[in-house]
Amino acid sequence: MPEPLIEARQVEKFYDQPSDNRIQVIAPLDLAVYPGEILTLLGPSGSGKSTLLRILTGLSPASAGQVLWHGSPVSGPCENVSIVFQSFALFPWLTVLENIDAPLKARGVSPEGRFARSLRMADAVGLDGFENAYPRELSGGMKQRVGFARALVVEPEVLFMDEPFSSLDVLTAENLRSELLELWDNKKMPTRAVFIVTHNIEEAVLLGDRIVVLGKNPGRIRTNFSVDLPRPRDRKQPRFTRIVDYIYQVLTQPDTEHALPATGPASGPKYPMLPHARTGGIAGFLELLADHNGREDVYRLADLLSFEIDDLLPIVEGAALLGFVKLAEGDVEITPAGLEFVNADILRQKELFRNAALEHVMLLKQIKRSLESKSDHTLPDEFFHDILDEHFSEEETLRQLDTAINWGRYAELFDHDSERKRFFIPEETPVAPVTVEAGTET
Repeated sequence: MPEPLIEARQVEKFYDQPSDNRIQVIAPLDLAVYPGEILTLLGPSGSGKSTLLRILTGLSPASAGQVLWHGSPVSGPCENVSIVFQSFALFPWLTVLENIDAPLKARGVSPEGRFARSLRMADAVGLDGFENAYPRELSGGMKQRVGFARALVVEPEVLFMDEPFSSLDVLTAENLRSELLELWDNKKMPTRAVFIVTHNIEEAVLLGDRIVVLGKNPGRIRTNFSVDLPRPRDRKQPRFTRIVDYIYQVLTQPDTEHALPATGPASGPKYPMLPHARTGGIAGFLELLADHNGREDVYRLADLLSFEIDDLLPIVEGAALLGFVKLAEGDVEITPAGLEFVNADILRQKELFRNAALEHVMLLKQIKRSLESKSDHTLPDEFFHDILDEHFSEEETLRQLDTAINWGRYAELFDHDSERKRFFIPEETPVAPVTVEAGTET
């Protein structure tokens, strides 16, 4: 587990009364925000969600307990965080660009530096062409984009968002959620973690890598769990629905303990199907895509290559599974990881492929882990065949193993002996020294 960016230790909030009674808003709780995650905080009205946000950012002191920023106690507003509020909170007398660069101006950044950074961030959040508009000329969604850009332009380590979509219509909110995830997943956001306060259960499950649910009177953590769903998330997926139902039960039945839905076959296959694409085809496809400025319509690319679309799609899906490309509305676009692969030499390409495979391909990870657990680092085909045939047909099981062998060999994760029908991890063979006999010329 990485070190937390922000950590609350036994933090509580209360207000003393003249009668020696106190109003307890937040009961003592522990909470940490880790790098690389979107954390969503849910709770009913009055549970102290916004109060907890202000305490974590240093805007409001805790009544007891301690907040740590990179391990050091927080005694005032944290310097390297930003907040997007529910209300747009824009300066009506300033243009879009001037609103965005306001925090940079407050930090003493030069006019040239402010202009370049503000312009770049305005473009990143979809405000291109609106730089000189005033807030009164913008829709609600555009105003919130300005809020996003203003919060991100200072390049915060943690971006806090207090119900940022609640004042928008349904369609605009949905679009902004998607754009937020695109910025995050493509690492276009100069931030290491996102903390979102919301009262919308589906929104929390759509966005969060981890969800914390508060109870009220006083506010306390009822549940804190990771969301094991890949993005983009489908509201109709059974696992998604079960998580939503679980949170609803936690919120509406506070006196009852509820078990988090277990992961298992109902949440999707344990071994997602490997696309039947060879590593050479994936490498060649990435080179072609990079040569087409990194983005192209999939069907147009198939025509240019004189491929049947059914022959090209497995290659595209294989590249997407590894994180080398992304798919959006019929277009395929190379990612920074894909570009790094294309521009690397063969040894570095194998290393990048190996790292991506171990991160994204459960079957390859399981084969390697199983082989490493044996003292001789070898296992028969039947072992893996028996595991896979619980998930796939006989024909598909054989095709999955064939693809896994191709990918595993290329990534140098393991090898396969087709005669003995065994998987194995090759031993490193030491290079024998070359001896030169006396009188022999070299």
